[in-house]
Amino acid sequence: MHNVKNGNPIALLPLVVFLGIYLLGSLLAGDFYKMPIVVAGMIASMVAVAMCRKRTLTESVDSYSRGATEPNIMLMIWIFVLAGAFAASTKTMGAVDATVALTLRIVPEEFLPAGIFLAACFTSFSVGTSVGTIVALTPIASAMAEQTGGNVAWLVAIVVGGALFGDNLSFISDTTIAATRTQGCNMRDKFRTNLLIVAPAAFITLLIYAIVGGDYVTTYTPAESSASWVMMLPYLLVLVTAVAGVNVLCVLVLGIVASGVMGIVGGQISLVDWFVSMGEGIGSMGELIIITMMAGGMLELIRLNGGVDYIISRVTSRITSRRGAELSIASLVIFADVCTANNTVAIISVGGIVREIAQRFGISPRRAASLLDTFSCFVQGLLPYGAQLLMAAGLAAISPIEIISYLYYPYIMGGCALLAILLQWPKCDD
Repeated sequence: MHNVKNGNPIALLPLVVFLGIYLLGSLLAGDFYKMPIVVAGMIASMVAVAMCRKRTLTESVDSYSRGATEPNIMLMIWIFVLAGAFAASTKTMGAVDATVALTLRIVPEEFLPAGIFLAACFTSFSVGTSVGTIVALTPIASAMAEQTGGNVAWLVAIVVGGALFGDNLSFISDTTIAATRTQGCNMRDKFRTNLLIVAPAAFITLLIYAIVGGDYVTTYTPAESSASWVMMLPYLLVLVTAVAGVNVLCVLVLGIVASGVMGIVGGQISLVDWFVSMGEGIGSMGELIIITMMAGGMLELIRLNGGVDYIISRVTSRITSRRGAELSIASLVIFADVCTANNTVAIISVGGIVREIAQRFGISPRRAASLLDTFSCFVQGLLPYGAQLLMAAGLAAISPIEIISYLYYPYIMGGCALLAILLQWPKCDD
């Protein structure tokens, strides 16, 4: 592997092209989700191959392909495939609706704001997606505001905050998968470290909603639901087996089988419905899988041409401590997320570079993965052009800007993550 002490800044051109095309295209389109990110990745990949002047085209493509199919990349893709199948099959058999309805049913009405936050946290942790949680709970929050004359933006912000909590911690979240695989750590270890960083933020936020919500007595009554707690068993199975340290591939397969068997036996779905839902779930991961492989191939060529060495030498030139290295990790993923408006893609884009920095300064893989995931979710939740705020604002018929000032959890989570760096806590040397 090519290794230059100070690296080669020109080798970073493909990454600049990737972020530049996506950012510029999105700004011109006026929508960060109209610009196909795979197109930006394709163009950047061609630039990366073209820059390998000391190699033949065949050699350059071979190197690109090795990076795209590197074992960690392929394992990440398999996890994406299974996670997509699990999420879709559980949704089809009614587990998502049951989770939302049953969680809200047990919440005392005088603590509805705190209850909505808990419901969003639990739902997002179970289903592994912040956007899915927002889609499920935002209409409920809007209805509460309409019936009680409450502040719509405030209640919707509660949902968004809770959704980001689960997105950051869930074992089947795209961000968790990307963070752990790029840093080479176990999901269980990352979860334990990550929880110690964000649990104080969640507790403080919940306390705020409990205190403020005490005066927010409402006549809102959740709609009656015939859903049973049994419908949540696939999520509980995934949670228990993942925490127990079972291989993530086995965990997801167990979850898929459990959701299918329960749905068929309970009469919610047929065998064909189950297969169709899994196919749709896998298909929904297609773009993410493609951009993951493109990013892996592109990063390999950037590395061979000295780009990674350059970033590390520049980022670490004035860093003399782990604390400074961790701040640089946070800065890298925040910058990438601001440019892509996609926290998973941001993690994948800088994950390899972050791993090199972490190894150089003795930062454990679990801590590096936790910082990557936490700071990406922090900034993602505050982007007015991010999927989370756009979806929430669209469902509530308000502006994303109205929601931002009420996003207590993301702000507190970012503060706790920064304190974790400054105080070097929790200790998790491997």
